Amino acid sequence: MAAPDPAAIDLFGLVAYGELLAFDRLAADARLAPDLGRRAALSEMAAAEIAHYRWLTDRLAAWGVTPEEAMVPYVEALRAYHDSTEPRDWAEAVTKAYVGDAITDDFLRGIADGLDGPERTLLLDVLHDSRYAEFAAAEIRAAIEADPRAAGRLSMWARRLLGEALSQAGRVAAADRGALSALIGRTGGDVPGLLRRLTEAHTARMTAVGLNN
Repeated sequence: MAAPDPAAIDLFGLVAYGELLAFDRLAADARLAPDLGRRAALSEMAAAEIAHYRWLTDRLAAWGVTPEEAMVPYVEALRAYHDSTEPRDWAEAVTKAYVGDAITDDFLRGIADGLDGPERTLLLDVLHDSRYAEFAAAEIRAAIEADPRAAGRLSMWARRLLGEALSQAGRVAAADRGALSALIGRTGGDVPGLLRRLTEAHTARMTAVGLNN
């Protein structure tokens, strides 16, 4: 196998650790589900995350890179995000899945555009399937329909998720020795521009499920 782009190694390490944490988080959040059907749906999402983790770590290993070493620079930043955004109930859990995962996917998609060939293809393949967002969005709408007062609480929660996610992105950029910023630069953009696009997309998602910005 050809020698990898050093920036690809850093990005794969970031995404792999993110997938591992997402598995842990979704598996725990599934216990908040009000019934077995919803618990199974979130558990399926968790299973997809760990499968994606394996794809990424297999590619790192094929490059001769120890996955743990590639992930270590991002442990503190990503763990801080999840520790500070622990949902208290099912509605907050699905809002985090809808808002937080989408922000993460947009962030990674913007960085992956700086790669070429199979590395870019693999990274895009691990981003969340639209059916997960559709499931979470339907659950948010159902929560608001059952209790219209929930819209205000979930709107505040979603704004907090955005703020924490943007702070996380800044910490990640500081932890990676400049590789991710360089990848964004290859697309003709920069980190502030990408963060603005994340915020704009977040606003549209909030509106789509009846939450206030």
